[in-house]
Amino acid sequence: MKKIIFYSVIIIVLSSLYFYFFLPTLNFGFYGLPFIFLLLSGLLFLLENYNKKNNRNNNINSIIDSIFWLSLSFIIIVPSVSTWAIFHHEKYKELIGDVKIGENFTNQVAPISNEEIRIVDKPMAYRLGDKVIGSIPSLGSQVDVGVFSIQRVNNKLYWVAPLLHSGFFKWQKNNEGTPGYIMVSATNERDVKLIQKINNKPIKIRYQTEAFFSDNLKRHIYFNGYTTTGFTDFTFEINDDGEPFWVVTLYSKQIGFSGKEAIGIIIVNPELGEINEYSIEDAPTWVDRIQPSEFVFDQIHDWGEYVEGYWNFANENKLEPSNGISLIYGSNNRSYWYTGITSVGSDEGTVGFILVDTRTKKSIWYKQKGATEIAAQRSAMGKVQEKRYAASFPITYNINGIPTYVMSLKDNAGLIKMIAMVSVEDYTIVGVGNNMAETVRSYKNALNSNGNNIVPSSFSKMYSVEATVSRISSDIRNGNTFYYLILSDYENKLFIGSSLISNELPITQKGDSVRIMYDDNTNELIDIITFENLNFEL
Repeated sequence: MKKIIFYSVIIIVLSSLYFYFFLPTLNFGFYGLPFIFLLLSGLLFLLENYNKKNNRNNNINSIIDSIFWLSLSFIIIVPSVSTWAIFHHEKYKELIGDVKIGENFTNQVAPISNEEIRIVDKPMAYRLGDKVIGSIPSLGSQVDVGVFSIQRVNNKLYWVAPLLHSGFFKWQKNNEGTPGYIMVSATNERDVKLIQKINNKPIKIRYQTEAFFSDNLKRHIYFNGYTTTGFTDFTFEINDDGEPFWVVTLYSKQIGFSGKEAIGIIIVNPELGEINEYSIEDAPTWVDRIQPSEFVFDQIHDWGEYVEGYWNFANENKLEPSNGISLIYGSNNRSYWYTGITSVGSDEGTVGFILVDTRTKKSIWYKQKGATEIAAQRSAMGKVQEKRYAASFPITYNINGIPTYVMSLKDNAGLIKMIAMVSVEDYTIVGVGNNMAETVRSYKNALNSNGNNIVPSSFSKMYSVEATVSRISSDIRNGNTFYYLILSDYENKLFIGSSLISNELPITQKGDSVRIMYDDNTNELIDIITFENLNFEL
């Protein structure tokens, strides 16, 4: 009887500690429950075998031995049979859903103005955020900057991160919560804000991943109704009024102990701890992401891996995602996960790219050969190799109807020195500049230069003008000669182009009649797409 009581106490104490600290999900497909059975029965199995000489025929021995071996068998056999791709490769392939073939990239991702292009990446956001915190000694000694997530706030892109406790004793001292969050503009590195009040009410981030005991965000969610549901991807988001929330993805396992699938979200008030659950369809519009990037990446990988079934040793028609996944925004203000798609064994070339809606997981595959993100980075760095700048991970944009990688070029200190644009289709077409306007101009000149395989008809909209040159001059920037023209009847516009566009530009003089095609009719500075001097033929 004493032994039974002793063992019962061990089970209760260890189980309580395990559930409180490890928060196991109590559902099929999750290892939490079978693992605790294995752990407890294994411990009792060792204790019983230690005293086996005195208790050889004890019935407790048999019960403990049975539980231990059953638990061990369950963990070894059941996950294998229910999860192994050799048995379920078709399910893995279909987990991403119906991947549709995209016809026109410009319909999905609209052209974007220069002011909306992201040049600040996550590492740069961290650097800027730390600088703000470090400038306030009373704050810098108490908190750390949390994980930044990119999001659209009032139609502008920001990196947003909460202030988190920097340790156990800091949490004890500030158990009401940390005082606010940081916003870093993704398009302007000088736009950095520390937000500590909303409508004159102080912000308190009490429930967070770096808090302890009942204030820990994961533990708070777990013991408030989510012991049987998987939850992950703790994203700190704000609505258009600047009010902060934690957005957490709920998920289930679709293929045994694998195949994670988002089934909804919960939104947690970081100060009061209120939890509201939403289905994917009913989630608030300000929530940018429901589908975690790791879920999407794994599902795209399985979709390409099992395209011809499991037994495909020749790698026939196998596809795989490129080395990264990034977030871009579409013409409908929805966000998409973007990744290039390569043939297995291809290092630098892609056979297209996939856009996956971050809320609904609707997927579109654009079959367009091009360069991987890594190859584009190398090409951009090679353009300014003498400066030894490092390129940030590229983001894909629609630049005049052409899929284009955009990245910042940073020095050894992590500061942005230049911006680069690289064509997805042909990574030898590169434009660099000290600011976005210069970069776009350099990129367009590279696109329009003689000999490249991207024709001007690729542009989304074209304008044409015939007029007489009233003024012309030249300027050298970043090793390129640019020509500036003012045309008669168009004195309020300045046309800019380089000799890469046409050999006739350098020999054009005042009074010559010219024909110019361009793609932007709204700015005073207009980049020339094609140029023809009508006074002579070469």
